[in-house]
Amino acid sequence: MPRTKPIVLIVIDGLTPSMFEAADTPALRFLADHGKYRRAASTFPSLTPVCLSSIATGAHPDVHHIPHLVWWHRGERRLVEYGSSFGAVRAAGLARSLRDTIVDLNAKHLARDAETIYEALESQGLTTGAINITCYRGSHRHLPTIPGVPAVNGPKRFFFYSLYESDRTGAPIAVRNRALGSIDAYAASVGRWLVTRDGFDLLVYYLPDYDYASHAHGPDAAHEALARTDASITALMEAAGGPDEFLERYAVIVCSDHGQSKVDEVAQLDAGDDLVTASNRAAMVYTDDPRAVAERLDAQPAAGIVLFQEDGHMVVRRDGDEDPSLLDTVPDGHARAAAALRNPNAGEVLVSASPGWEFVDLAGRHHLGGGSHGSLETADSEVPMLTVGLGAPPDSITGIKQLAAEHFGVTVRRAA
Repeated sequence: MPRTKPIVLIVIDGLTPSMFEAADTPALRFLADHGKYRRAASTFPSLTPVCLSSIATGAHPDVHHIPHLVWWHRGERRLVEYGSSFGAVRAAGLARSLRDTIVDLNAKHLARDAETIYEALESQGLTTGAINITCYRGSHRHLPTIPGVPAVNGPKRFFFYSLYESDRTGAPIAVRNRALGSIDAYAASVGRWLVTRDGFDLLVYYLPDYDYASHAHGPDAAHEALARTDASITALMEAAGGPDEFLERYAVIVCSDHGQSKVDEVAQLDAGDDLVTASNRAAMVYTDDPRAVAERLDAQPAAGIVLFQEDGHMVVRRDGDEDPSLLDTVPDGHARAAAALRNPNAGEVLVSASPGWEFVDLAGRHHLGGGSHGSLETADSEVPMLTVGLGAPPDSITGIKQLAAEHFGVTVRRAA
């Protein structure tokens, strides 16, 4: 029986639909010319740890339980900070934050019954691989390259910023020069090695350097970074013998995890004595009186759509008005908002920033003049979604897992 064509899932962090659609870089244009494309929805908050967990599990945060870049761990009575900025990581405790981000997001914070695509496919004897993606939970134990770092469970082929490497590939150190694209270059080196050996059924090829540049330059201005990202995709094609040969061997998905907005104003969200966890363009408030907090936020221009539960129902508020139809104008707004509120790790009040605004993080860091994301707004929430050899693209990042599973004839565990 012939082998089902493997899939390469390319996730370009922070790439906006408009930037993808205007791109004249050769690899992306080739794939676009041979595939099917649509604009799709992200999740909420549209922040990388939440989005990558939604891609991996095929579900929103009510199922996978990753609520934000920074959140209050009720069970351990402490902040969890996944890397809003280096200053925020230091403010939360460097060693603790690194462990939370690298190890415990998968080992402890990701819901045990939220099946990942790696777990689903490998349970049926397929080989999965992941390069640099932060939601990676799988069934294979991997030791670190640095003594003293905990072992983790990931897919069979697993490469994480030079810290975990399931195979010796000769790739350069990933973090040697982030501003010049060293992380994507590391991914390209590992990806070439894997394609040369045809070493996977599913490869999740995560390219984060575009987002890093877009935060600095703005959502549609990081052209040099996109060219480097494109070169990392070209490296896979060349390893297969060329673009045509690449598509003969692999089905392809290209997407981003979230969009981005231009930042014109920044603010520190004020919730009185209640705990605020804020970063980029989303915030949460942990409180015993959600309505009082929501009313307090009416006077703060940075606060856009404010969500909370009352008498078992979702309340949607903006500038003093309460109306569920406020969610009609944002992609998949009702489902994404309700799922975010149902997450047991989320605050009682969720805040989506107003257009143009960003919330400062624990260390007061921000991206004024550049780009940011996290809100329910369309600019943050729309992503490019391209499929090649897989039929119609899904309308949400949560549909990628199901699409891949159906391609391989694998039944996935349904989201609760």
